[in-house]
Amino acid sequence: MDTIDKSDPDDLFEQDSAVLEGVVWRKLDRWVLPMCTAFYLISFFDRSNVGNARVAGMQTELNISNYQYTVALTLTYVPYIAMELPSNLILKRVGPNVMLPAMVTLWGTVATMQGLVTSYTGLLLCRFFLGLAEGGLFPGLVLYLSSFYPRERLQVRITAFFGSASLTGAFSGLLAAAITHMDGMGGKPGWAWIFILEGLFTVVFGIFSFLLLPRSPEAARFLSSEESRYIVSKLKRSRAISDDDMKDLFSWTEVLRAIRSPQVLMLSVVTFFGGTSIVICFLQCYTSPPGTLLFGLAFFEPTIVVSLGYTGNQAQLMSVPPFVLAFLASMISAFVSDRYGCRCLTVIFFAIWCIIGFSMFYATTSQHVQYASLFFSVTGAYAAAPAAITSIANNSAPHIRRASSIAFAFVASNSGGILATWLLGSLSPAPNYTAATITFIAMSVGIVVVSSLNLLYLSRENRAKAETRLSMAKHDEPEHLGDRSAWFVYTL
Repeated sequence: MDTIDKSDPDDLFEQDSAVLEGVVWRKLDRWVLPMCTAFYLISFFDRSNVGNARVAGMQTELNISNYQYTVALTLTYVPYIAMELPSNLILKRVGPNVMLPAMVTLWGTVATMQGLVTSYTGLLLCRFFLGLAEGGLFPGLVLYLSSFYPRERLQVRITAFFGSASLTGAFSGLLAAAITHMDGMGGKPGWAWIFILEGLFTVVFGIFSFLLLPRSPEAARFLSSEESRYIVSKLKRSRAISDDDMKDLFSWTEVLRAIRSPQVLMLSVVTFFGGTSIVICFLQCYTSPPGTLLFGLAFFEPTIVVSLGYTGNQAQLMSVPPFVLAFLASMISAFVSDRYGCRCLTVIFFAIWCIIGFSMFYATTSQHVQYASLFFSVTGAYAAAPAAITSIANNSAPHIRRASSIAFAFVASNSGGILATWLLGSLSPAPNYTAATITFIAMSVGIVVVSSLNLLYLSRENRAKAETRLSMAKHDEPEHLGDRSAWFVYTL
């Protein structure tokens, strides 16, 4: 935040508070949330449309092997992971209203260039710079939203933009099926037009977003001064932001405290497993060939559908229904989780869905049953991830510790993406993906176990904090405790 108003929330009249409560969040949902959703939606399009391009003939025309294709996907994640922590640490200083649109514009330019490549080397260069430009987006968006919405309202908003990834899985297939009809236009194959058209749209949107994205609630032109003060007071009350800007200054101590926090370590394990699962689910949907589960689903779902006997545009279209269900389940569960504060239980519930889906895929050779399994695995992976991410943002303070915690979780998640890419590529061949599926079952079980441990840990900490509050006055507590303060109640 630039400048935090020091007024106490109790100074606001109760009737005014009731009116403002019904207005301010709707305004943010109309202005801030759609921009974040659009950013992530187009980022997932530009990162995962390589799977659609592969189905449309890119791999054959560039004369690359399955191994080379997997290397190209892996290369995207190296700079992507490297950018996540530094970009989150400088986001507030540079200004999210500048840094986020700049990322979008830069990676849109690189994404467009993929449609011009004529060799494997060109593809590798594009994938590297795509990851470099895009790496800080997702952790940056989570950090950005956490400075606008109080903790108890955050998961629905994160799910709204994260769920757009599942819609990407649905509509990227539809869009790719339409674009491939441009095959031969301008001397370009259909798969090249997928990159060119989607990339150009990203560039235009990125430039446009410089004009609309607010830096903070205080700087939002669509909010009155009273509405801005109310939002800041709610953020302070929920401990989403600090009472004093000085507590949010950069400190390596806070970075180290983030990585040493038990809840961050456990949730990073969860996001590693979950990221792997998502990639796998995508892979299981498209067999030409967001952690391991998540990103596996994203890149290979179209390929898995092909391996089940569907081809061409039919494969693109058959990949749509599992992602539609994933989006609906994610939004419904997010409302429940925000209402009752049950982040860990949400993760556990949908991890069980993953276990069911991957077990179905593993246990049968029936194409119909394997396709049905995608409704469980895709939905489980995509619905569990927002709850885990929100839990990290909810349970880390002050700002630098939260920024670091979110980044560490995404580093783990995208590392899972690298693993998933190889599991669903060279290490576990189509059509059954036996080794990969067994790995994903084990990881889904791991999510249940680690999330359960995290729930027990946070519950124990909250009980200990409650006892401390009974025996100590707040002004007697040491400074700079952040989320370790007895007056910071963890969201379960």
